[in-house]
Amino acid sequence: MLLPLLAICVSAQGQAPVEIEHVVSVNGQDGTIEFEAYIEPGFHIYSTDLPKGGPMPTTVTFRVVEGAELVGALTPGEGAINKFDATFNMNVSYFEETALFTQKVKFLGGKYRLQGTLRFQSCEDGGDCVPGRYDFDITGEAEMPKAVATPIKKENVPAVIMPEIKKEPAAEKPAVKPAEKPEKPVVEQKKETEAVAVAVPVAVEDTTAVVEDVVNEQVAGDLWAPVIDKMNVETEDHSSLWLIFVLGFGGGLVALLTPCVWPIIPMTVSFFLKRSKQRAQAVREAIIYGVSIVVIYLLLGIAVTLIFGAGALNALSTNAIFNIFFFLMLLVFGASFLGGFELTLPSSWTNKVDEKAGNTTGLLSIFLMAFTLVLVSFSCTGPIIGFLLVEVSTSGEIMAPALGMFGFALALALPFTIFALFPSLLKQTPRSGGWMNTIKVVLGFVEIAFALKFLSVADLSYHWGLLDRETFLALWIVLFALLGLYLLKIIRFPHDDASDRTTSVTGFFAGVISLAFAVYMIPGLWGAPCKAVSAFAPPMSTQDFSLYDNSFKPHTDDYETAIEMARRQNKPVLLDFTGHGCVNCRNMEASVWSDDRVIDIMRDKYIVASLYVDDRTPLAEPFEAIINGKKVLLETVGDKWTYLQNHKFGGSAQPFYVPIDNDGNPLCGSHSFNLNVDDYVEFLEKGLDRYNK
Repeated sequence: MLLPLLAICVSAQGQAPVEIEHVVSVNGQDGTIEFEAYIEPGFHIYSTDLPKGGPMPTTVTFRVVEGAELVGALTPGEGAINKFDATFNMNVSYFEETALFTQKVKFLGGKYRLQGTLRFQSCEDGGDCVPGRYDFDITGEAEMPKAVATPIKKENVPAVIMPEIKKEPAAEKPAVKPAEKPEKPVVEQKKETEAVAVAVPVAVEDTTAVVEDVVNEQVAGDLWAPVIDKMNVETEDHSSLWLIFVLGFGGGLVALLTPCVWPIIPMTVSFFLKRSKQRAQAVREAIIYGVSIVVIYLLLGIAVTLIFGAGALNALSTNAIFNIFFFLMLLVFGASFLGGFELTLPSSWTNKVDEKAGNTTGLLSIFLMAFTLVLVSFSCTGPIIGFLLVEVSTSGEIMAPALGMFGFALALALPFTIFALFPSLLKQTPRSGGWMNTIKVVLGFVEIAFALKFLSVADLSYHWGLLDRETFLALWIVLFALLGLYLLKIIRFPHDDASDRTTSVTGFFAGVISLAFAVYMIPGLWGAPCKAVSAFAPPMSTQDFSLYDNSFKPHTDDYETAIEMARRQNKPVLLDFTGHGCVNCRNMEASVWSDDRVIDIMRDKYIVASLYVDDRTPLAEPFEAIINGKKVLLETVGDKWTYLQNHKFGGSAQPFYVPIDNDGNPLCGSHSFNLNVDDYVEFLEKGLDRYNK
């Protein structure tokens, strides 16, 4: 007895110009789900039976199958157009005006539920293509089978059924009939395990590979199964912490030379020497003063870590809102240093702290005096501290803000102690003058140049296409050319003495260096690697035009696609875990990947997949991963590759290179940031040797 169940729903999620309806038919224990697509003129959608590497086929994914079993795969109806597509260099099959896709089902009796998604790609003839989806949730009740007394209920298993080439006819659809094909045996779904729950949605659903009737869950699970015990993951290089300390110390030395700090040094040292009758006491108080400065800035660094948290500090490096905020903040700081305006804290703050310092004695008095220095010098130190905190916070190191502030404060505090110990040195120090304002202006140019880096990170992570490599280099060329002209005193700013037109010898050489640096970057507009700025400039892949052919471009940016390509070509895979905001990654690409030996090996003997852990492109469908025993929803491409690197290979820093075989097993250990080309070549050849054996 035929029981037509109406489940006709116009797709609210289907991408115009395609509308999808579905109809469920039940005849005893046999049934079908028919998806009919109505396509506007001038558009088409693809069939299910497409070759690898072609356009997106039409597929169906079932997330819930209760009271039923799926029989065979999704089959297309008649009327498909077969044509050679020059874009993909292959024959493709697609539908115009209408299309019918049928999924056969065997009902087990009683209540049933079928929930899932039909995915397709609608393309304008000769134009753009847009992915589309149609979600459905089908419920009903079927007849009980005669041989069974009670209904059988299936487990809730996310079954993924992929397309086949030969199809079976659908009932009551004379206009669009599927091709004849014998019915396939019922697909027996495997019970979901924790590992499969993590791996299957990514390894199967995100690819368009044509597979057999039953999804090979074991293969999908193996591709994502942890292999940490099979490889020697390199110990993460914490030398960057030393670099952060050096960066902070250098920032403190620069802050010393600004007009807000340098003139205060002799005044403060003289105050301590005159305040105490005994020199030993004066030295002790000067040391306490310096320690107080260190404590204040160290507390600032710790506060940044506590406010944002360890995970958030790493997320800052690619978050669009934060990167744009950093970009605007550094622009403001740069404009302040150029003389556009002066950043100052409310005078009431300084007055209150100064008053407290005068009314107290002992250690508290010295600490408040140090705090007064911090407030008074903010107009000069604030932009430097802001730039430093932005740089170190986006490094991903949890200790970075505190360590950077410690280095900054140590450099700032040392002169007060040293000059208190050796007062005669004060006579040999240069006097205040216009040279300090020159330092501020130079810092202004530097901060504006680095502000562009943060705009670039947001642009790359979200694929806005606003700041490609040529645009970035053009702006840097102009900035450093203007800086050179300023140092040669050809151009002046509001705080400069207009009557002083004499260029010092130091200024002359500094101006020549800045102009030479600008000239050095000019060939980069036509694709030259410009290794000196590769860590900050957008990657070569954003270059619109290049006259140089000494750069390597990865074969793909997808893990499963790389595995499939490697199987077809019988090559190993080199996974490159990288990031748009990764400075060391750009250094490796410019200094190591540009070597001819490296290019030849990676281009001809490997399939290279660059997996961007900070790519904010949303996944077609979020999926759950088990992280530290908890279910976490991964929603972006970057989340997916971050999970793969950590869960499968045990790595967390970038760059992170892993050679693997065609089943996802590591061939040797990992390789991280190392600019020695010979070491990298040896690493690649070791992976090849293991693969060939």
